[in-house]
Amino acid sequence: MNISFEGKVALVTGAASGLGLATAKAFARAGAAVTLADWNEKEVQVATKELADQGFKTLAVRCDVSNDEEVEAMVKHTVATFGRLDVAYNNAGIQNVLAETADSPRDDYDRVMGINLRGVWSCMKFELQQMRTQGSGAIVNCSSLGGLIGGNQRGTYHAAKHGVIGFTKSAALEYATRGIRVNDVCPGMIQTPMSDKMIAEGQGEELNKMLETFVPMKRMGRPEEIADAVLWLCSDAASYVTGQSISVDGGYVMR
Repeated sequence: MNISFEGKVALVTGAASGLGLATAKAFARAGAAVTLADWNEKEVQVATKELADQGFKTLAVRCDVSNDEEVEAMVKHTVATFGRLDVAYNNAGIQNVLAETADSPRDDYDRVMGINLRGVWSCMKFELQQMRTQGSGAIVNCSSLGGLIGGNQRGTYHAAKHGVIGFTKSAALEYATRGIRVNDVCPGMIQTPMSDKMIAEGQGEELNKMLETFVPMKRMGRPEEIADAVLWLCSDAASYVTGQSISVDGGYVMR
């Protein structure tokens, strides 16, 4: 299947590395003009320049998705530069500090919810305002395997990712008759800078045990495998798909 985004405009948050960068590259290679947004201005500028040097239409935006004003400015900058907004992948997210619920720090809860849940709400809010005006668009939110199951010492992260699925379904219902589709992906164990950081912090043994015990494919996923799912969901090939949570997890949730 040849999926093309020629003449389309895409927006990706958390685009400086990992799943976001892989998806931004995939959109660009499929013909889209792409806004790469990330809180890390230096890294997102480097990533954007690399794509621009290859001849792709790109825009770098420094954006903290927990800040509504920055999110609104990100969308407006995209539209001012490229003229419209056709697809968005709301990917930016962080892990929580590992702690049982009774010991979970309030400031960490606020930090994780601010980025992983309120950030998705804010991105959708301003993206949908533009798409509603156009009468078309497709949004994919990044939930997680953690949006479908529970996890010891990860309650804050899992709660936020469960919330992303709820926002996705509600928005999908609201805009189903107005030419706008909203879905989410639920990545499983994917090799990214985030997983590398978890391993560096001493969680490698736990992750290996999870991989061997719960992932039928017995391997980590690649960021490009998430990007493929996002592009399909944003494409006309998925024109009758909305409000869905697509697990890309090597079979984890079959258990």
